[in-house]
Amino acid sequence: MSLDHLVYATPDLEATSAELERLLGVRAAPGGRHPGFGTRNRLIGLGGRSYLEIVGPDPGQPAPAGARPFGIDGLAAPQLAGWAVAVRDIDAVTARAREHGYDPGEPEEMSRRTPEGELLRWRLTPPQRAGHSGLVPFLIDWGGTRHPADGGLAVVDLMSLRAGHPDPEAVRRDLAALDVQLDLDEGPNPGLTALLRGKNGPVTLA
Repeated sequence: MSLDHLVYATPDLEATSAELERLLGVRAAPGGRHPGFGTRNRLIGLGGRSYLEIVGPDPGQPAPAGARPFGIDGLAAPQLAGWAVAVRDIDAVTARAREHGYDPGEPEEMSRRTPEGELLRWRLTPPQRAGHSGLVPFLIDWGGTRHPADGGLAVVDLMSLRAGHPDPEAVRRDLAALDVQLDLDEGPNPGLTALLRGKNGPVTLA
């Protein structure tokens, strides 16, 4: 498995994108809308087939029936809310994780259109099921669709991805069930921290 993307959730997509442009020196590309979820996103490449997804409310959509994903409705400031690993056979990986004591949830179908009108389809395990407040990644399988990082995104370097949790051994057990590694320390509160380096120097997202 490999890192697919980091999720940087925000209550104001345009303001956060502008702030990241100031800090990193690159502009996040428009991604698209998530119909029915009340969100849209912007993307920055992290090298290879990995990217940073900045996701926030979409004022062009009606309010969703339920809460927006990644706790967006309750955010007062941007937050690194989760991460995804790419898999090739999401059903097989999900089944194997369950055999090892961790249930990532049933894979779901999703889609969105790019600003150019291209339809992207993928399957993912529910991000809200990601264990330990999102420290355990959700799974994503792009199948035969074009990967978002293949679309000429502006790129910054991901220097590190770390996490803290009051019970790191419990997190490590669930990470091991997915065959995923993450630098993990004991800390008072669960949380992810990513160190990026753009044109203007290093930037920490947490």
